[in-house]
Amino acid sequence: MNQLNLFIELTRLKRPIGYMLLFWPCSWGLTLGYDFSKGVNNYLFNLFLFLMGSILMRSAGCIVNDILDKKFDKEVLRTKNRPIASEKISIKLGLFYATVLCLLAFLVLINFNYFTIYLALASMPLAFTYPLMKRYTYWPQLFLGVTFNYGLILGWTSINSSVDLIPLVFYFGAIFWTLGYDTIYGYQDIKDDEIIGLKSTSIKFKNNPYKFLYLCYSIFFLTLVTLGYAMQLNKYYLIFLVLIFVQMFFFQLKKLDIKIAANCFNVFKSNNFLGFLIFTGLTVGKI
Repeated sequence: MNQLNLFIELTRLKRPIGYMLLFWPCSWGLTLGYDFSKGVNNYLFNLFLFLMGSILMRSAGCIVNDILDKKFDKEVLRTKNRPIASEKISIKLGLFYATVLCLLAFLVLINFNYFTIYLALASMPLAFTYPLMKRYTYWPQLFLGVTFNYGLILGWTSINSSVDLIPLVFYFGAIFWTLGYDTIYGYQDIKDDEIIGLKSTSIKFKNNPYKFLYLCYSIFFLTLVTLGYAMQLNKYYLIFLVLIFVQMFFFQLKKLDIKIAANCFNVFKSNNFLGFLIFTGLTVGKI
């Protein structure tokens, strides 16, 4: 039971925000590319597969992240008690867990068409090298955005077996969404990160963070507006655009205080609801 609890802590399974932020772009791409006139059985099955894949890959990613960051996690108040950093779980056992999770994720992946399988496998280097980026660049959040929103392309290709301009534009905008919310997340640890020499957009824009965050969210919102026009989504999508705008710019950026760690974390977590709003807006916009 103790090992089970450590495994759950290691993979952050009690913190669904991580795998949900990986899942929402998958659901957006799937919804965008699906023809609902053909029924919803295949749609719901694919949605389930993407959820399972997101949970498994996020869990494996957390383990790899903790192994690569073991030395740094020991120096950060928020992360020093993680199982790898505190040596409650060995690196060898952690690698075993990560391997098993990746194998299970592959069993999920082979349910999709070949094109989607190839694209997903091509993204693996991105998924497991992201933790290294904060050692070398102030833009690790950009690499996270490229990685975390890749599922948007996979969601589209799981239905269409080809890549179109529309999901690519959406993917581009979603990268800025991640760039914004992970910068907010980074302000929790900014003092510790500066002391131990790690880099992030949180540090790069610490003197004027709100201008950068408004820019990121504005680009993403304009992408959503463009998407609605290009796909000729119905009037109900417009209602959700208003809700999305209010959630992003009022309930997130307007209420954000980067000097309070708890506030940063709560604003970051609210992006789960934002992902749901976009998913629902796309769904009702197409039906």
